[in-house]
Amino acid sequence: MTVSEKKIDSLQLVIITGMSGAGKTVAIQSFEDMGFFCIDNLPPSLIPKFWELIKESGKITKIALVIDLRSRAFFEEIQSMLIELENTKLVDTTIMFLDASDKELVSRYKETRRSHPLAMDGLVTEGIQKERELLKELKAESQLVIDTTNLAPRQLREKIMTSFTATVESTFRVQMVSFGFKYGLPIDADIVMDVRFLPNPHYVPELRPLTGKDKPVYDYVMASDMTEDFYQKYEELILSILPGYINEGKMSLTIAIGCTGGQHRSVALTERLGKRISQDYVTNITHRDIGKRKETVNRS
Repeated sequence: MTVSEKKIDSLQLVIITGMSGAGKTVAIQSFEDMGFFCIDNLPPSLIPKFWELIKESGKITKIALVIDLRSRAFFEEIQSMLIELENTKLVDTTIMFLDASDKELVSRYKETRRSHPLAMDGLVTEGIQKERELLKELKAESQLVIDTTNLAPRQLREKIMTSFTATVESTFRVQMVSFGFKYGLPIDADIVMDVRFLPNPHYVPELRPLTGKDKPVYDYVMASDMTEDFYQKYEELILSILPGYINEGKMSLTIAIGCTGGQHRSVALTERLGKRISQDYVTNITHRDIGKRKETVNRS
């Protein structure tokens, strides 16, 4: 089956190519953060088979491919593939070409101490010139050309995100995690809040076997004036700082709330704050240790 015989609805394809050393690694990481299915250095000859797999899955709608061109034959393969995609209107294809000045590319190669792929036994400048000649037609046909000469990795990420923001539903995600300090801190937490100073349902016999997701425990925790005062201030703080993380280019933020065992107070507070944040941001709520007390009781 050829590419022209396939039919994939609403599929967005971004082909990332350009000069070696111009920032393709940063680019593919940026697309991963935006929710694209990413493949690094896929030979163009394998793309028809790749489309078959995509069609069978029926779940992937955004794809980013990094394609490095190492020879004229490789170049001709990708040219043929792009013409076929354009003729069939199979997908919405964008070619993004990353470039940089010769001086900057030489500097980057010297810094990493790597050989240029087209000049393994020669001068870096020779490889750069060969590559420029090889890619000049593809660069002319690219819908987006980004010069990374004066861009730091963070600036390149921001430029890519700005260019593709209209096609990304939501790039920033908040991970809310409750946990118990007795089981250790979440190693991936960006912000950690200790709520062990709040009234503890553990000492109420009828509430002890329940969790913060159960209404009696939730109501008990929230009924305290101390809890309400703390929650209002903490919510205001978190909501005020989230835009700052977005402006800094952060794609996700993990907020961890901990109590002693991760069953009552931290669960209730995480549920409440997570539901509030979800009104404005994509939010995932996880209770890391909510079942560990029960597991310990069963083992004993």
